[in-house]
Amino acid sequence: IMDIEFDRQHIWHPYTSALTPLPCYPVVGAQGSKIILEDGKALVDGMASWWSTIHGYNHPELNAAAKQQIDDFSHVMFGGLTHSPAIDLCKKLVAMTPSGLERVFLADSGSVAVEVAMKLAIQYWACQGNQKKNKFIAPRNGYHGDTLNAMSVCDPINGMHSLFSEVLPTQLFAPAPQTQFNAQWNDDEMLAMEELLQHHHHEVAAVI
Repeated sequence: IMDIEFDRQHIWHPYTSALTPLPCYPVVGAQGSKIILEDGKALVDGMASWWSTIHGYNHPELNAAAKQQIDDFSHVMFGGLTHSPAIDLCKKLVAMTPSGLERVFLADSGSVAVEVAMKLAIQYWACQGNQKKNKFIAPRNGYHGDTLNAMSVCDPINGMHSLFSEVLPTQLFAPAPQTQFNAQWNDDEMLAMEELLQHHHHEVAAVI
């Protein structure tokens, strides 16, 4: 039996209060799209473990690859070191991207990937001798992660990061396009974005 009381008292889960936490469900297994709870109930994981388990749990090929890798080594840092699994993955990524996208920077989460991309954009302009191009334009209604710079390009009104508004970098926001899937695209929806670029191009590093 899992010690749920210890969990409640000492483990702070994402997106809940540390003082009055939401209930946590004890998991003992997972298979395919199902999460198996301690009492035997099965939940359909419609979020794919925050979009990181898109092929389902206990996928035989992924399990076999993980077991084979851990027999060699589980992990090494990537600074000054490399290994075949990383090289093989990056070969596949380069092969599927458009011409000109030929460098791969590996990150360990979605938020970190956004942080890296934002830093790269600012670094690009700094290397061109233009350190004033350090702001970003983002459409409203977006969500890009929970680290500080990633939060700064999330929707500032409807997002969940208003508590941090005083410390986040100030970015520029365009109205989100309203054209629905399978509907006729309306070019006028990009006028606000064009206007932002025209007035702020001197300080914008990138559009996210």
